[in-house]
Amino acid sequence: MSVTTSARAKPVIIGGLTSVAVAGAATATVAAAGEFAGISLVVGGAPIPVSGFAVLTVIFSVAGLVLALVLARSARRPRTAFVRATFVLTALSLVPDVLADASAATKVLLMLTHVVAAAIVVPAIARRLPA
Repeated sequence: MSVTTSARAKPVIIGGLTSVAVAGAATATVAAAGEFAGISLVVGGAPIPVSGFAVLTVIFSVAGLVLALVLARSARRPRTAFVRATFVLTALSLVPDVLADASAATKVLLMLTHVVAAAIVVPAIARRLPA
């Protein structure tokens, strides 16, 4: 990686990691609020801990950050490619929630956390990528 590439990647990495942390906290907060409101966090007979929402958000958001860095180096229009890819990936991430062995309210809560995470992470990273 050249110095120029490193210099261009730094804002993407810093902004991306910041948004990842915010998204992790936000999804945990949404899950906790849902649980407080009486929505079960039990899927397939096993409870999902509130912290699990944050952990999985961080893991998959970091994967999205890696995707952005790869696209920044390889795509002709990295921002467009990233937004399109993350739109499709976010939509696909909702499929397991729809199919989950859980109540309708739980499914909606699960899908809401995916949308919240994407709404935080995708724009934060996209705006730092070359158009």
